[in-house]
Amino acid sequence: MGLTRSEEGDEQEERFDIYDEAETWIGTAARSTVHAMGYWHRSFHCWLIRQDGGRKLVLFQQRSANKDTFPLHYDITAAGHLAAGETMQDASREVEEELGVGVQYESLLPLGEARHEAVGTAKGVPFIDREISSVHGFVYEGTLSALQLQAEEVAGVYEADLDDMIALFENRLAYVTASGMEYGSGGRLQETERIVYASDFVTRPASYYAGVFRALLNHIVS
Repeated sequence: MGLTRSEEGDEQEERFDIYDEAETWIGTAARSTVHAMGYWHRSFHCWLIRQDGGRKLVLFQQRSANKDTFPLHYDITAAGHLAAGETMQDASREVEEELGVGVQYESLLPLGEARHEAVGTAKGVPFIDREISSVHGFVYEGTLSALQLQAEEVAGVYEADLDDMIALFENRLAYVTASGMEYGSGGRLQETERIVYASDFVTRPASYYAGVFRALLNHIVS
């Protein structure tokens, strides 16, 4: 049975479709309620990859400090929840909103579906995050400096060799070195270099990251 608006909280808050364990739609709920109660909901993942000479690179973002889950963790290049009534085709807008890269849904590389459960605390508020995610890739032909980051969502974007990132999540490397663009103290984007550990990423099974990176590598083999 669907939930009423009064049960779901503030009508002005973003709302998600929610699902049971069998992925059957059971109604809608406000974003804060979804994360407080641990309702299953849908999300869109898009990993950008590019070539630079002979290097095969994957891009990843650092989440804004204002995010309600996993603030300042490294994460998928562009991702977002589906609002109530949205389709995955609608959700592909996240790439342009977060990174300034316009893409057509038909140009995305389908990489499958992933289910993710995590618990934690953000700004003192506990959350339970249960997502059913459609995972995609996109071959990006620009540079990091050409990206236009949405400051409210993204603190920075970085890139590292795909082979190194696979080794990182298969526990064959302790860390990787990534180059990137991030917002400095003056609010301007600046070039940077980071030492990146697997534990710095949003908590997901290592097999998710390694599996996605291996699938992406197959799409840019020279």
